[in-house]
Amino acid sequence: MKSADTSSVAPGERLDFKRILPIFVIVLIDLLGLTIIIPLMPLYAASYGANPFVIGLLGAAYPVMQFIGAPLLGRLSDRYGRKPVLLVSQFGTIIGFLLMGFAGSIWALFLARIIDGLSGANISTAQAAISDNTTDKTRTQGLGLVGAAFGLGFTIGPVLAFATLAATGNNYHAVAFVAAAFAAIAFGLTWFWFQESLPPEKRGRAARKPALSFGAMAAALRRPAIGLLLVLMFVQQMVFGGFEQLLSLFTLTRLGLDARGNAVLFVIIGAVVVVIQGGMIGRWSRKYGDRWLIVMGLAALAAGMILMALTPNQAAPWYSREQVVLELTGSNGRTLPGETPPTQGLPVALPDDGNTGWLGIGWGLAAMIIASIGGAVLSPAINSSITRRVDPFEVGGTLGISASFVSAANALAPVVFGALFNWLGSTAPFLIAGLLTAVLWWVAARSIKPQPPDIVGAAPVMASH
Repeated sequence: MKSADTSSVAPGERLDFKRILPIFVIVLIDLLGLTIIIPLMPLYAASYGANPFVIGLLGAAYPVMQFIGAPLLGRLSDRYGRKPVLLVSQFGTIIGFLLMGFAGSIWALFLARIIDGLSGANISTAQAAISDNTTDKTRTQGLGLVGAAFGLGFTIGPVLAFATLAATGNNYHAVAFVAAAFAAIAFGLTWFWFQESLPPEKRGRAARKPALSFGAMAAALRRPAIGLLLVLMFVQQMVFGGFEQLLSLFTLTRLGLDARGNAVLFVIIGAVVVVIQGGMIGRWSRKYGDRWLIVMGLAALAAGMILMALTPNQAAPWYSREQVVLELTGSNGRTLPGETPPTQGLPVALPDDGNTGWLGIGWGLAAMIIASIGGAVLSPAINSSITRRVDPFEVGGTLGISASFVSAANALAPVVFGALFNWLGSTAPFLIAGLLTAVLWWVAARSIKPQPPDIVGAAPVMASH
């Protein structure tokens, strides 16, 4: 028993946090800049007279440019190393935020989001650096830490945004400058702390491949070991991304939750992601393998979405229709420049005061947590499984393709979910997405074959994958 315990903690069995910590901190600081801006973008655009359609286009600009930039930066990092690509992209992020801070028109905001979207595609480079510094046994946990950075960023970022607004009298330009400051900190940390993870002798093997090629994406989809995983990555991001985009509108119409109530929900989502991706996923990966994580994640996401669609139409106990109407119409005295109520132009039906209780909020909270567990597990598990099915010199480029599918899903999710919500009702997008995910769960359970590290118990040394 003693020797078995020793083998379970042998080199390669545990994540080397000293090598991963700089990447985690850099990604977190970089994301803080992004997540500080996200809650303010609709109001910022509205202050320049943008209508809801233009605001939607502005929201899509960032993920669309990520879709284009992720394979480019991924291939460049395979050719020239991770550090120079990170530095150049972070410099672009700084420029984008500064441009936003000095913006004097809606078109300047569009340009800022386009620049930041191309620069923000560096997540594939950070994932490649994680892959460089992990083994087959620790890769899922390492990639999970990137997801944990997202969870922390989306929990802390909005708090920092509102603190900045409170300190500056609702000055949106100041928020952009604070975001630029965080991007500058990330640049400095990359320059002085991050150690290049791809040595020169391992670079350039993919040099003859185009940096961005839709043919390469199609070819990746046709690869038996990779295609299904990329489809799963795209669909799960569509489902979970759409869930996050429409959650506030759904809980407003179904549970009567205002902005403060929804802010609490998003903090809970971020906390679930941090706990799962920062801790539990490493244990589950070593014990059960990536295939189990993917199948379990799809089942949880499907169940959470279907349960969300079936949330009882009962407002929270503290709900006041009059107060919510005042908040949405701006009649409560808010004087934010150019403010547009988030539901302007939408047929939003608020609950009645006479039907309140704990069942609706309790049911919705449970469904949200289940869906969040599935969403937190899937991305790192799928990416880890992808890296095990490609040659080492293809890791950066393939993760770039994966990131492009994620960006495409992020761009399409609010459009598709919003159309379903508008035309078929509030439950339709969640129910349809849940049923689609359930179908993919069945396909994945039948089609994904375990890789050798996933075969738990194949040998004593491999038992703790």
